[in-house]
Amino acid sequence: MRIAQVAPLYESVPPKLYGGTERVVSWLTEELVSQGHEVTLFASGDSLTTARLIPVCPEALRLNSESMDQLAHHVYLLERVLREKDEFDLIHFHIDYLHFPLSRGHALPQVTTLHGRLDVPDLIPLYREFSEMPVISISDSQRRPLAWANWQGTVHHGLPEDSFDPCFGNGEYLAFLGRVSPEKGLDHAIEIAKRCGVPLKIAAKIDRADRDFFDNLIKPMMDHSLIEFVGEIREHEKNEFLGKASALLFPIQWEEPFGIVMIEAMACGLPVIAYSRGSVPEIMEDEISGFLVHDIDSALRAVGRLAQIDRRVCRRQFEKRFTAKRMAQDYLTIFQGIAKPQPKAMALADGELNWMNLESPSSTT
Repeated sequence: MRIAQVAPLYESVPPKLYGGTERVVSWLTEELVSQGHEVTLFASGDSLTTARLIPVCPEALRLNSESMDQLAHHVYLLERVLREKDEFDLIHFHIDYLHFPLSRGHALPQVTTLHGRLDVPDLIPLYREFSEMPVISISDSQRRPLAWANWQGTVHHGLPEDSFDPCFGNGEYLAFLGRVSPEKGLDHAIEIAKRCGVPLKIAAKIDRADRDFFDNLIKPMMDHSLIEFVGEIREHEKNEFLGKASALLFPIQWEEPFGIVMIEAMACGLPVIAYSRGSVPEIMEDEISGFLVHDIDSALRAVGRLAQIDRRVCRRQFEKRFTAKRMAQDYLTIFQGIAKPQPKAMALADGELNWMNLESPSSTT
């Protein structure tokens, strides 16, 4: 199948530092190529891929201090995709709704994976207007605010099996990995660590929009011997960071659409202690890959029960449910129902039709 993958331009594919959507696009692209599909990736020029790369801008926009109008690059991205639209059996968008007005008018064989939150009232009139656009969710819970949209299926994220080497020791500290923002619950993670007397290491990115939150709330809370702020780490540093931990804390304060860090932890054999919101109950199995909790007090009790979790079972959960191979197969099942017919399939269909016309009795007497 000839497949176009259209990535956002904010990060490279894969990202050099923090980045969710672009990392998933990379995992999917590489797995599709390995399965023999002809894949074209539209992304920033500093992306690394075995697919055919069409660079839309020289480097990831977040890393380009001279980029002042990021929308302009995405409008150009759409033009590049439409310029080559006839070369693909299916175009897979990962840029939310940005392309809807253009791709609707071109009747493209297309589908869009929605990677972000949908519980935003501003989205309702837009998705009502474009209700025919085929979309894919990354969790069933993500769909709820727009349950009436043209959903083609849910595909949970998956990462390559060899991305992480599992570690089966007891661990030395609690870990927080991700982004510093109110919805990620870092303040709860710090409070959990302090109250249970276990060290906490924080590997997290601070966006400009969250700087005040960090300076005013988080930074004062970190003035404690148990708390260590590592900062944003690179992909190759995650294995050691997660592998040496005793548990990942995921005390989210919002309806998380997926949460890649949970499956990264499972791949390392690391139990997860997570607030049971959004997609979390879909991803985790309580008392199998960690503990589903609801507040700081129940999280404290879960820390005391970590010895009950078999880290080898955590790894097997990842291998069973969250590999890139499984993710690609789920996507291909959806693609096959949307993609324009292959030339051989079209020729076969025409031949069957001609045979049927020859063999069928005449309608006249």
